[in-house]
Amino acid sequence: MTAHQKPRLFLVLGDQLHPDPHPLLIQALPGDFVLMAEVPEESTHVWSHKARTALFFSAMRHFAAHQQSVGCAMDYWRIGTHDCTSLAAVVHKFVAQHPDISALYLLEPGDQRVLAAMQTCAQTLGLPLNITPDPHFLCSLDDFNHWAARSDKAGRDSLRMEFFYRWMRQRTGILMEAGQPIGDQWNFDAENRNGFGAGGPPPVPQAKRFAPDALTQEACADVSRYFPDHPGSLASFGWPVTPQEALEALDDFITQRLPEFGRWQDAMWQGEAFLWHSLISAALNLKLLDPRGVIARAETALASDKAPLAAVEGFIRQILGWREFVRGVYWRYASQWPSLNFLSAQRPLPGWYWTGKTQAACLKEAISQTLAHGYAHHIQRLMVTGNFALLAGVNPRQVADWYLAVYVDAVDWVEEPNTLGMALFALGPRMTSKPYIASGAYIKRMSNACKQCVYKPDIRTGPQACPYTTLYWYFLMQHADLLRKNPRMALAYKNLDRMADVERTAISEWAEVRLQNLEAL
Repeated sequence: MTAHQKPRLFLVLGDQLHPDPHPLLIQALPGDFVLMAEVPEESTHVWSHKARTALFFSAMRHFAAHQQSVGCAMDYWRIGTHDCTSLAAVVHKFVAQHPDISALYLLEPGDQRVLAAMQTCAQTLGLPLNITPDPHFLCSLDDFNHWAARSDKAGRDSLRMEFFYRWMRQRTGILMEAGQPIGDQWNFDAENRNGFGAGGPPPVPQAKRFAPDALTQEACADVSRYFPDHPGSLASFGWPVTPQEALEALDDFITQRLPEFGRWQDAMWQGEAFLWHSLISAALNLKLLDPRGVIARAETALASDKAPLAAVEGFIRQILGWREFVRGVYWRYASQWPSLNFLSAQRPLPGWYWTGKTQAACLKEAISQTLAHGYAHHIQRLMVTGNFALLAGVNPRQVADWYLAVYVDAVDWVEEPNTLGMALFALGPRMTSKPYIASGAYIKRMSNACKQCVYKPDIRTGPQACPYTTLYWYFLMQHADLLRKNPRMALAYKNLDRMADVERTAISEWAEVRLQNLEAL
């Protein structure tokens, strides 16, 4: 920067903690300002889990300390040291203190709410806003939209992850050989996704956890001080908060749990919160890990015969396929997420989603675990808490806000498509071909929760009837006009049609009783 040039302001967001070289900060010159801030709004626009806020604060503070140690003149505003409630307010105050700032620089936000706020902020201040694309992702938004446009041209008005995933495999060469998928299959679901059976899981390798250091302890103390009434606990906090810890967590997964991950990735068991899952989604979403390195480590495990193809493919599909897909879907439908409600669901979210105080064993386990750790694996989210909310007709916006609030890996671009598009079918068939619904039989097959539950999965009506079973059949009846012609729903409707009228009537009557008394479930 020459003497006549005015300084610029580089704002780093809390989920942009890329290892060096940081894609935004490499543009900063001596004399420019670099700013990070902790603000209440990022924990209160949804009622955020204490562990979620603590993870952000700790990871941000470690990032700032590292940047300062390597010579970056970063201004870091901790919670409680300033009176600003939002990022926009921080920028306004900083510019007022430094009126010669000439422009605002930002790495592409993952949250449309934050992007809109920064656009308005820059406009109000009369500053140009320069946005740098985020190189963290393997598929740019432009590339995703070019791929998605093919569906539009074909008149399908629908996007499917499986086709996107195959396209990504072809363009990256990942798990490909001579233009064909390794193993001559695109996915190995048939070999994955088993339940444990009556005997339960084999010995589960202990997942690596990280004892809070001084910075993390300070972050947890600040969360307890400034957000005392927020849900969740900090007692078991052990998430990675630096790139080094994130790599340790990844290597622990690759060596200890990846070989059996595919087989058990959908299974659930009471008292086992982590099982064979990677526990790296939060580190990825904070950008402590690069997805390319994650995929490369999994490929190395395959090449060295340390993990089977089915497990490696299933894991890579989550990174290369689903994660990139939901980001593209999020921004493609950015303006629609706040009001999406394909099935016109309007019931309020039951209060026990915030406490876990329900008699339904599977829900109690998934929610209690979530409150304890800020974590539940994808089947607990999709087929336990999500499935119930879908069957019960809970308002999608309330459910989406709950998911964004209670999980440590929750950021907007991930949670909106996963919750609204997949779990709740609020986007209709534009993202998934059918609603992901299941009766109590699925819970029984994939877990041991039903053995300890007052509700019985094979009973459809009456006080002992499993709510999932009752509401599953009622959901099919209620939405027959929308769903009956869907080929993937044909078997479900064939089974419904076999029921006698008197049984369908009894299910409908009992479902209404259950729905009117959800708080007492």
